Amino acid sequence: MGTGLDFMETGNSLSPPRTMELSKLQDLDDDGKPKRTGTVWTASAHIITAVIGSGVLSLAWAMSQLGWVAGPVTLVLFSIVTFYTSSLLADCYRTSDPISGTRNYTYTDAVKSNLGETQLWLCGLCQYVNLFGVSIGYTITASISAAAVSKSNCFHYKGHGADCRVSDSIYMIGFGIIQLFLSQLPNFHKLWWLSIVAAVMSFGYSSIAVGLSFAKTVSGNTGRTSLTGQEVGVDIDSAQKIWKTFQALGDIAFAYSYSMILIEIQDTIRSPPAENKTMKKASLIGVSTTTIFYMLSGCLGYAAFGNQSPGNILTGFGFYEPYWLVDLANLFIIIHLVGAYQVFCQPLFAAVEKWIMRRNPNMKILSKELTVIHTKNFRYNMNLFRLIWRSLFVTVATLLAILMPFFNDILAFLGAFAFWPLTVYFPIEMYISQKNIERLSPKWTLLKTLSFLCFLVSLAAACGSIEGVIEALHHYTPFQTKS
Repeated sequence: MGTGLDFMETGNSLSPPRTMELSKLQDLDDDGKPKRTGTVWTASAHIITAVIGSGVLSLAWAMSQLGWVAGPVTLVLFSIVTFYTSSLLADCYRTSDPISGTRNYTYTDAVKSNLGETQLWLCGLCQYVNLFGVSIGYTITASISAAAVSKSNCFHYKGHGADCRVSDSIYMIGFGIIQLFLSQLPNFHKLWWLSIVAAVMSFGYSSIAVGLSFAKTVSGNTGRTSLTGQEVGVDIDSAQKIWKTFQALGDIAFAYSYSMILIEIQDTIRSPPAENKTMKKASLIGVSTTTIFYMLSGCLGYAAFGNQSPGNILTGFGFYEPYWLVDLANLFIIIHLVGAYQVFCQPLFAAVEKWIMRRNPNMKILSKELTVIHTKNFRYNMNLFRLIWRSLFVTVATLLAILMPFFNDILAFLGAFAFWPLTVYFPIEMYISQKNIERLSPKWTLLKTLSFLCFLVSLAAACGSIEGVIEALHHYTPFQTKS
């Protein structure tokens, strides 16, 4: 009986049809999909691109809350935990066996195959709530950067004594309008180039922030620093110290979050060697590189601005010359976030639309496409349901950003909400299930203890961010926030 891989011999050569068939089969992986070509270096690049984002801008502020001792130690501890749990998650890419087991193409696929439907719903809730929160956080961040450009130019032309405050709400509305149009794209994967541009932008503004901090530190015009960060009785009171320390933990957690896309990155890696081995090497390279970069950004930023470090480091260079360099960095942030917003929100759009279509397969509004643009080289179809629901999503996210324009508090909450469940809890639970680790064994106890400690850190960060929002609301008038 043939196996589907047999070929006919004619002398010492393969017959042409069978040769072509075998060639096609050789271009496919064991799951019938085109052969994956990713390497340890491409996977490392994906990780670095995913991790280094707007979270880097808050690290100097986080350092100012923790100080020279706890700040660097916290960064290192988060990097160790992130790498360790990422290694556990890498072993869950294939079910049962890391070499021949069934592939899990997404994070939720891995959760479903290892932990079942109930845990899948919990994972989906954590992922999609976090993605919705990211849309709010990115809207706030982009508006702050746009306002910083306006202020920088104002200070340059009118002098440092001028009142250059501008309304953040106007820029949030502008960012929302841009996203209204981009959100109507039915298939964002065709705009892969926008993701590449966003990645280049993130490296650009992060490097400028590090360079400006270094220049400010070398010049000697620096702020006051201390071993413990902001001092009780001098900078803040004891209650504020506790809450802001918790908030700083959330900001650092947000800066390290990438586990939710780790399985998707691993699905690009070729084998042999086994994908989990390559992914562990890539995680080590990616997390190590990111940690070095974060150390530079956080420590140099803290050295430059001291205990009064701004929440967004690039907003602290308002008087810096050449002013155009600050403008360029903030412009990079805006461009990066325009693309990153869609990268994070498109999976949410797709999930909601697929769920609704499964429940209502006969509703015409879900499937009917109207041709809006049709030329020789380009065609664009509009779907009424997509137009209504995605526009509503962007509008609500923009409105919430206007109502809660608190950069550090929002980042801290997102970090707290995503870190424990997505970076720690699910990877550990899947690993225990897949490896059949005996309950109450030493390894089981250590893994559960690590998960519980990380849960306490996330809980503290969430409490700190919520308290920060409540405190900010006492001094806040809706729609009148100015940078």
